[in-house]
Amino acid sequence: MDCKATVEIGEYSRGGQTRGYNQAQDHDMGTKEKYVPCGIVDEDTGQLYVTFGSSYKTSDFMVDNLEQWWTSLSITEKQQLENIQIKVDNGPENSGIRRQFLKRMVEFADQTKKSIQLLYFPPYHSKYNPIERCWGILERHWNGTLLRNAQTMLAWVKTMTWKGLNPIVKLSKKVYQKGISLTKKEMKEIEKRLERNPHLPKWDILIRPS
Repeated sequence: MDCKATVEIGEYSRGGQTRGYNQAQDHDMGTKEKYVPCGIVDEDTGQLYVTFGSSYKTSDFMVDNLEQWWTSLSITEKQQLENIQIKVDNGPENSGIRRQFLKRMVEFADQTKKSIQLLYFPPYHSKYNPIERCWGILERHWNGTLLRNAQTMLAWVKTMTWKGLNPIVKLSKKVYQKGISLTKKEMKEIEKRLERNPHLPKWDILIRPS
């Protein structure tokens, strides 16, 4: 799971070449419409899920996307899962010490009734995260395209393929608040639910459902 760089909507040059005459602006002219892509790739099935947020990249946005992925699974798929292993980078919204993210992940474990294992990539090593390869495919897929509006953006993402599958794409209009955190007292209760690897306490965290 990972969030990609913000996508600016407008007639901006994205590099690459395209057919036809498409004159583009060569720098940001102060666009107001921007979207944050959050992606989840299922390494077992190869299915990619992408949600474009129209608000901020926050812990709640990422976990909401994870909950949408869970609800999209069939009853059989959910029953076949013994646990859920999530590979993430050490971004400020989802790090191993981000209180709001960890709180939401504890709630997600209780909701799914599955053990959740958070595995973090060390700094400067997020390129090994499988989702990064999906972002690379997307960049090549729409390289040179003028993303004039949200509809164009979504249409291009839907036509890319990963492991022979088209991604499941959604647009979120929910407004997220930045800076949400827990008090030290609240975090103590959350910390009781976290089984941190003694050798990698910030990079390997197991959360069992209550």
